Amino acid sequence: MSEKIFPEFSEFSQLTEHYLYIPVCREIVADLDTPLTLYYKLAAAEDFSFLLESLEGGERWGRYSFIGYRPALLFCQRRGEIEIVRGALRQRLITVDPLPELARLMQLMRPAPVAGLPDFYGGAVGFFSFETVKAFEKLPDTTHRDVDGADAWFMVPGMLLVHDNLRHSLSLVRLVDVGDEAISGEKKAELYREALTDLDEVVSRIRRPLAWVAPTPVSEPLAFEANMTKAQFLRMVARAVDYVKAGDLIQVVLAQRFHCLQKIDPGAVYRALRLINPSPYMFHFNFAGERLIGSSPELLVRKNGNRVEVRPIAGTRPRGVDADADRRLAEELLADPKERAEHIMLVDLGRNDIGRVVDYGRVRVEELMKIERYSHVMHIVSHVEGELRQGLDMFAAFRACYPAGTVSGAPKVRALEIIDELEPTRRGPYAGAVGYFGFSGDMDFAITIRTVTVKDERLYFQAGAGIVADSRPELEYQETLNKASAMRRALELAARGW
Repeated sequence: MSEKIFPEFSEFSQLTEHYLYIPVCREIVADLDTPLTLYYKLAAAEDFSFLLESLEGGERWGRYSFIGYRPALLFCQRRGEIEIVRGALRQRLITVDPLPELARLMQLMRPAPVAGLPDFYGGAVGFFSFETVKAFEKLPDTTHRDVDGADAWFMVPGMLLVHDNLRHSLSLVRLVDVGDEAISGEKKAELYREALTDLDEVVSRIRRPLAWVAPTPVSEPLAFEANMTKAQFLRMVARAVDYVKAGDLIQVVLAQRFHCLQKIDPGAVYRALRLINPSPYMFHFNFAGERLIGSSPELLVRKNGNRVEVRPIAGTRPRGVDADADRRLAEELLADPKERAEHIMLVDLGRNDIGRVVDYGRVRVEELMKIERYSHVMHIVSHVEGELRQGLDMFAAFRACYPAGTVSGAPKVRALEIIDELEPTRRGPYAGAVGYFGFSGDMDFAITIRTVTVKDERLYFQAGAGIVADSRPELEYQETLNKASAMRRALELAARGW
């Protein structure tokens, strides 16, 4: 492919008359770099950056990877206060619900449509905490907040790289802020030249060799602590079983959190998770030192055009040592009555969620109880979708599906009440959402599981278990340890300084 830059200046100049933001794009060949090397060359040292990668179906690399930095806008919600930073402008708002303000900013910033741009050419990229649901539903809020992390962090990247793993090409998208007032022809030319200079500088850095310096190993063994004792967890599960047997709910997902104090290189943590647990949603966010590093297998909700979809995962077995053992384990999983009942319940919950924003009777179960294989485990997966009702947008679809039933329970609102009552600390990012709202009107969010949060040089990770009427507390406790093992192994590997 030949390199190209668009739009040309004449089109750019015309677009400044009608839009506040103009994307300027340069396409280059990128067959000698991976998304990971590009991230290290360009964005790893930035205060605000992200890397998004994907392994489709657990076994094939996704076509596109995204790297973003130099934010044109920052959006942070913490303790009911939203802070918005756009260039030199800084604004603070007191509000509980972040979605209306985020939607307003997205509409304000929506850039000019330029032919040839990638499908995702920018938008608000980041995460919501689990507790964001308390802005959507009337719920108690009594859980202890022992980690002062953000409730939501989003950035609109001023520089976005879209790596096409199929065509081995790279689209560099520079978002140009032309300001709120009319500008002269000379100023238009200056802004366009600055964008081209920025793109030249990015290409120059890409073409240099990666100056790799291995992180310093951690000298002492990692020491992990939980936010509750084993006895406390067992009592929590027993109380939840009582609620289920009393008819309050069918299932509730209860989690425990682990942390360690050692200083471990965040990039090494991402590389280790990527190696140990490659998944459809792999991400590394840096919001001024507050990091989210994860490898999630599970879609929360996606909007593509008018189609809204969820993909519940419930039911897990390890991979077999050979093809025959793998097949037997899959057959055993699909035949397990407890696994089947739990999965069908969560499919019904997904149908109900989508049904809130889709015309009555138009929800479809496109796949029911299929086996999806990953590097170390296999899951039962279903796919539910429908056409978004006229007059609704991606924010309405997100609200309807948040949080996922697979990390809360059913009925969802009662499960959320019981989680607030029984868990000792707020979940924060765990079981929340990570992804993007695109300028195109499309969105893609994963459930924030199999994720490490870095805050004030502490590393946190969580894992949960679905509690039903016949749950045995000891087994549920062990399930949380099993699920947490991937994060623990990743941290132990990263601590070696590889």
